[in-house]
Amino acid sequence: MQKVLLIDDDVELLEMIAEYLKREGFDVNVAHTGYEGLSLLKKDNFSIVVLDIMMPNINGLETLEKIREESLIPVLMLTARGDDSDRIIGLELGADDYVPKPCTPRELTARIKAILRRSQNSQSFQDNNRVIEINQLKLWPGKRQAFWFDKELPLTSSEFNLLEVLVKNAGKLVTKTQLSEEGLGHPLARFERSIDVHISRIRNKLEAINPTSAPIKTVHGQGYLFIIE
Repeated sequence: MQKVLLIDDDVELLEMIAEYLKREGFDVNVAHTGYEGLSLLKKDNFSIVVLDIMMPNINGLETLEKIREESLIPVLMLTARGDDSDRIIGLELGADDYVPKPCTPRELTARIKAILRRSQNSQSFQDNNRVIEINQLKLWPGKRQAFWFDKELPLTSSEFNLLEVLVKNAGKLVTKTQLSEEGLGHPLARFERSIDVHISRIRNKLEAINPTSAPIKTVHGQGYLFIIE
């Protein structure tokens, strides 16, 4: 059973979401503050965190920063509808995706399932040991591991998914629509910038290992491609 950690100070909303998720077969824990959520993360193994931005004492963005200091667990942010700045900051700090509030439990559950579906390790020995090698990149889709110049890339779930889509289409243009649908599991919304932010983080991590190589090229107004040298 997959374990979900919900962190939000809205008690009624958490109860409603938790009840729905339990009916969908999830094991659910709830926390009403960022500190409480961080404490639970240290004590148990969760599959995903759903984290609200607007909380007292320590807000969701500060909580996310602390999570990312120790873990690459998938994090889905709850943001105020229309608040693009918080969404971008959350993605820049390593959130995998976001859902605007108010949202329905059904909508949130669908997004959770999409993230988990793409972050689950393969149970097949063959899949776990299959490797994609292009240039100096080695990618194990089953193990969800990536190495660049023989050093492991610390990728979040969504970053790994997007890099995998680019690598599997190496040498070809991949549109933002395709990246969103195949990498994030949902259609690309109008004016959405999540793809750009995730790609920027992937580039930064590649450059941190080898600043002289830039394998991901931007095709302005269209998308991205992974260059084959």
